[in-house]
Amino acid sequence: MPYKELIDKSRIPEHVAIIMDGNGRWAKAQGLPRVAGHQQGVETVKKITEEATRLGVKYLTLYTFSTENWNRPAAEITALMGLILDHLEEEIFMKNNVRFRVIGDQSRLPESVQQRLKECMQRTAQNSKMTMIIALSYSSRWEITQAIKNISSEIIKGQLTVEDINEEVISKHLNTNFMPDPDLLIRTGGELRISNYLLWQCAYTELYFCDTYWPDFTEEEFCKAIVDYQSRERRFGKTSEQVAEQ
Repeated sequence: MPYKELIDKSRIPEHVAIIMDGNGRWAKAQGLPRVAGHQQGVETVKKITEEATRLGVKYLTLYTFSTENWNRPAAEITALMGLILDHLEEEIFMKNNVRFRVIGDQSRLPESVQQRLKECMQRTAQNSKMTMIIALSYSSRWEITQAIKNISSEIIKGQLTVEDINEEVISKHLNTNFMPDPDLLIRTGGELRISNYLLWQCAYTELYFCDTYWPDFTEEEFCKAIVDYQSRERRFGKTSEQVAEQ
């Protein structure tokens, strides 16, 4: 039976985050340049965005380019930025009623990319079925460092006191302050780590790893991850008995 038929529609994760890993290795296995893997990966983004919308996921966050990725060869970075410009197709968002958002240090991006992202966010701002977020020039350590700087600045200005600082205050100063923490984090490509991605937000996120390279990740595999998520008991530090009583 297809996994999509096993999904409990009443228990869809509100927020799914994905580490889209394996583009380069997929290309190498095909005897193709690395950029071909990124190009094919874009097609997977389109399919999974549509499937997530169909299932009723409210937030889909995709790790697209980390701050560490700036250390990659210049030619690959240029190609990746070109892909963002060429494949940020608003018709996908408009057709599926999806809002587009970005998290990360956008100041490091080429001006043309910054402008294209801004235009797409503005034109999809009223869409309401799902929000698709790309983490671009993003890392959790950068994000948390920025939050500390901003909180410190507010303390200096007298807008906050040290005693005011709690988890809620920190969360409000993060790039992700407009969305809930992920319920499910999927990583493709076979690696078993979360690579500086949403570290604060993933404190109680369910983690799902698979060997499939991102260009080969299908809607059915996405549904498989949802089914696996639904088989787990989320206790958030409580006992099974306490969860059962809720």
